[in-house]
Amino acid sequence: MDSFVNLMSPLTRVNLPKHIAIIMDGNGRWAKARGLHRVEGHARGVKVSEDIIEVAHDVGIGYLTLYAFSKENWQRPPEEVHALMGLLKAFLLEKKQKMLDKGIRFNTIGDILKLPQDVQETIAMVKKETAHGEKMMLTLALSYGSRDEIIRAVRAMFSAGLETSSVNEEILASFLDTALMPDPDLIIRTSGESRISNFLLWQGAYAEFIFEECLWPDFDQHHFMAAIAEYQKRERRYGKTSEQLM
Repeated sequence: MDSFVNLMSPLTRVNLPKHIAIIMDGNGRWAKARGLHRVEGHARGVKVSEDIIEVAHDVGIGYLTLYAFSKENWQRPPEEVHALMGLLKAFLLEKKQKMLDKGIRFNTIGDILKLPQDVQETIAMVKKETAHGEKMMLTLALSYGSRDEIIRAVRAMFSAGLETSSVNEEILASFLDTALMPDPDLIIRTSGESRISNFLLWQGAYAEFIFEECLWPDFDQHHFMAAIAEYQKRERRYGKTSEQLM
């Protein structure tokens, strides 16, 4: 991996995104193009995720969210789902100590209760042991779909007995899975697809988007840093004119 100085050279410390979210797409196509089983593409994707987590931490990104397993992914062949759950559990067990050493707090969003019991237990254990990490929050979106998240949030508000007249954007946001983090500043999607696939629909309302052509297993630190550099060139106006921001 390149040195920290080399990584930072095209960037400025001013206007770093606080929260980067990534739709990690293309593992299956990467494997198919090489005559490999899809699971081998996912395994390669996990390794890329490890590298990007480390780079994000070293650069100073406070929140990194990775779309690891969507609600729709349950429709995939059972053997592929089983393999993905195994990769997830192995990743958490192998990287827990590194998270502790680097001050990374582990978090999840999504309907975690749909995951296998042993994976749920591993997630709970890693969350508990890394809860005091202050350098970065690493969030994996698991069994996640943004529409489902919003529905669950509305049901939770009804269960809490809130009056409809009291509900506003801040109240609804506090019931979403992402209540512990700021909205993403930058959302990256790999594989050349230009859609967001039911990911952070509410939270991404004012995010900057970068659609990267390469497949996730080919994504590296240079792609990541280039995306941040591109983000830093953009002017985020939130509906205001350039003159109003001055």
